[in-house]
Amino acid sequence: MMSHHKNNSLKSLAAAALAAAVLAACGSSPPAQFYTLSAPSANVGAVRAQGPQTFIEVMPVAVPDRLARPQLVVRSDAAKLDVLEQERWSSPFNNELRDALASGVAARLGAIDVSRSGRPADQASYRINVELRDMDAVRNDKVQASFGWTVTRSDDRKSAVCRMTVVEPVSGGSAGDVVLAMQKAVGNVADAIAANVRALQTGQGAQCAG
Repeated sequence: MMSHHKNNSLKSLAAAALAAAVLAACGSSPPAQFYTLSAPSANVGAVRAQGPQTFIEVMPVAVPDRLARPQLVVRSDAAKLDVLEQERWSSPFNNELRDALASGVAARLGAIDVSRSGRPADQASYRINVELRDMDAVRNDKVQASFGWTVTRSDDRKSAVCRMTVVEPVSGGSAGDVVLAMQKAVGNVADAIAANVRALQTGQGAQCAG
C-alpha cells in the first residue's frame, strides 16, 4: 500500500516537473529592449543666455497613426512595414518624441520647460507645437523625417511657422543603429526650433531650414 502511494507521488512530481519545463520553454522568448529618443546630455551643449530666464512650452506632438505605439517601426521595402515587438521605446513614440524635443530645445537654450508646471505670470514663454508629418526608418540605409512646427511668443504673439525634412544615414542593421539615426534627426530639429526661439527673443524674423 505504501509503495503504491510512493509511486503515485513520484508520478505527480514528474508530471509537475514536465509541466514546468514546458512552460519555461514557451516563455523563453528574448526579453524586450527599450530605447529612448533623447540624446545623452553630453552630446548637447547647453548655453545659458544672459538676461531673463527663457521658458518654453512644448505641446504634445502629433505623429502618424502607424508610429503612435511603443514598438519601433521600420520599413523593410517599398510596401512593407515591420513592427518590432521586442524593440520598444521607453514610452509611446509620440510621448518619446515630445520629451526628446523638449529636453533638446531646453538644453540648447538653457531654458526651462514649463509644459507641465506652468510659467511665472510675469514672464514670457515660447509655445512650441510640432507635427511629425512622416518618418521612414530603413536598416542599413537612412532615416528620413518631415516635421512642421510653430513657435509663438506669449506676450506679443509673434510667431515662426516652419517645415523641415531631415535625412540621417543608418550605419547598420540593428535597432540601435536605427535609433541612433533617429536621435540625430530629432537633434537637428531641436537645433532649428531653438534658433527660432532665439530669433523671436531678439525681434528678428525666424529663418526656417530645409
